[in-house]
Amino acid sequence: MSDRKPAISDAVIQLYDRFTHGAMDRRAFMERLTKLAGSTAAASALLPMLQNDYARAETVKPDDPRLVYEDKLAIPGSDAGLTGYLVTAKGAAKRPALVMIHENRGLNPHIRDMTRRGALAGYLTLGIDALSPEGGTPTDEDKARDMIGQLTPDKAAARIAAAVRLLASHPQSTGKVGAIGFCWGGGQVNRVASIEPALGAGIAYYGSQVPADRVAGIKAALMLHYAGKDERINAGIPAYKTALEAAGKTFEIHLYEGVDHAFNNDTNAARFNAEAAALAWSRSLAFLARHLGTPPALG
Repeated sequence: MSDRKPAISDAVIQLYDRFTHGAMDRRAFMERLTKLAGSTAAASALLPMLQNDYARAETVKPDDPRLVYEDKLAIPGSDAGLTGYLVTAKGAAKRPALVMIHENRGLNPHIRDMTRRGALAGYLTLGIDALSPEGGTPTDEDKARDMIGQLTPDKAAARIAAAVRLLASHPQSTGKVGAIGFCWGGGQVNRVASIEPALGAGIAYYGSQVPADRVAGIKAALMLHYAGKDERINAGIPAYKTALEAAGKTFEIHLYEGVDHAFNNDTNAARFNAEAAALAWSRSLAFLARHLGTPPALG
């Protein structure tokens, strides 16, 4: 997939980041984008480059014959109606397990694709839909973001922790469970690690950090990926690093210079960076293998 960047300024990307994280509604965003772009026509031309294009969200086809799928798998131990998208390789071999945690727009086609990628890497992988008790992730991204905004971080973490426990006891699992989360989901990796001892490894992509008083509860090894241009999230790195070190936790921090928040999202032309995404993914798989055990090869 090409990593050719459109001609979009940092100011435009930062504006879009503020919009996608709830700092303004769509009308205010479009008004400010029009001012930055210089005209309504120019803003309209920029918008498709900023938004996710889910036609690109099938790096692993939804019907890949190497995989087995179970959609809307019930997740007990939390709110009624909690479900996820479970994908694993064909065959009877037990595998380490992985929870894939979405951004603040829910279990969309991109995160489903990431779930399939996790399964192809050898993991019993569950893409959780944290909005399923509210009826599930809507196709309207603005609505999904608003729904995430109504879900308290601790309630969301409790739902994800239930998914971790489900995978730890799943008959196809070795009992070793990791989690990978992106943006809102990256913050949830840190939060779930602080409350759920069954989590063995957590990988947070550009996720917010937990306060220092929650670090003591972390049992999982952590890998923290950050984008060099992501000032909003990166402001919390020093305090988090200090707290993790003081508590003697196992963690790695990787900073990818010159790239934007959401650099892993290959459905977003403006922010995706192929080189950083590939390096972060290779590091993530090596980290999971070290802490959860090497998964068996696909049959």
